[in-house]
Amino acid sequence: MEDSLHPAATTHLPPFITAPGETDVLFNVMIVFVLLMVFLVGILYLRLHALPEHMAHGASKTQLQIIGALGLIALFTHNHLFWIAALLLAMVEFPDFASPVRSIARSLAKIARREDIDSREPKERAAASEPSPKASPSESPTTSEPQWVPLEIAPAPHDDKIGRRG
Repeated sequence: MEDSLHPAATTHLPPFITAPGETDVLFNVMIVFVLLMVFLVGILYLRLHALPEHMAHGASKTQLQIIGALGLIALFTHNHLFWIAALLLAMVEFPDFASPVRSIARSLAKIARREDIDSREPKERAAASEPSPKASPSESPTTSEPQWVPLEIAPAPHDDKIGRRG
């Protein structure tokens, strides 16, 4: 074979063109670069997609579940409106209505002296209300049910309208 170049070939080739039978280094570097970029862009996309859930982590359980469902719908349908709704829902902090109601219920039970009665089972309540025949009066359990007495209000000393009240 002759070492002469083809008449149409240039005398100087750029460095990214490899000779026949040699390893193409630029091609191998670009394969690694493209795979790495696809992996990193995928991670960035999934992190951005999960942003509403990360924002709502301190919220209530129900709100977090709604946001998670909206995020999954947005992921599988490619409808960005669901993702925007999840993001807006994550930014809103819903008030806690259950805690004040529970506190009011506990306070009312304490006022009525019924908090320990409501927490027991019905069989235990029946057993507690009936004294055992073996126990002496000092050992008998005291019933925690309130003793209802009629309310008698004494008239005020300077009340001149007492005759009009029934």
